[in-house]
Amino acid sequence: MKFTIDSRSLAETVQWGRKLAGILTGGDVVCLYGQLGAGKTSFTQGVGRGLELDESVVSPTFTLIHAYDLPFVRRRAARFIHMDLYRLGTVEEAEQIGVDDCQQEDAIVLIEWPESALPLLDADRLELTIEGCGDQPRRLTFQSAAEAWRQRLAEGDIP
Repeated sequence: MKFTIDSRSLAETVQWGRKLAGILTGGDVVCLYGQLGAGKTSFTQGVGRGLELDESVVSPTFTLIHAYDLPFVRRRAARFIHMDLYRLGTVEEAEQIGVDDCQQEDAIVLIEWPESALPLLDADRLELTIEGCGDQPRRLTFQSAAEAWRQRLAEGDIP
């Protein structure tokens, strides 16, 4: 499954994150790709808003992992985990910080710069590539080896 959405602004990219949050559930892993300034963290902030977090989502560039408790709402997830693996270079480093341990049925996981962790991640993850940066429009490409994502995205009105 693969499709592309055009986003006219960074604010619209944030809104796409909010929309995606509506279909995310425990056990989901979303990998975010894109150059510096593409809007990966902004997209993730939109997901946080859509998950009704009480606190702002900030980039875990230096801490690598931020975990947020989700409010007790309609979701089947207790935590939202945001990772930024930009500074990691090997799968061993990703393993040492516990990337594979974060994939649990009660957690929704978003990973920026996931390349070093790919061998540790479930194959049914959703991958999102964001192209463009600064004031430019963006192109969001969603893809997954798991065909179930096509139906879930359609249910969330994400073409």
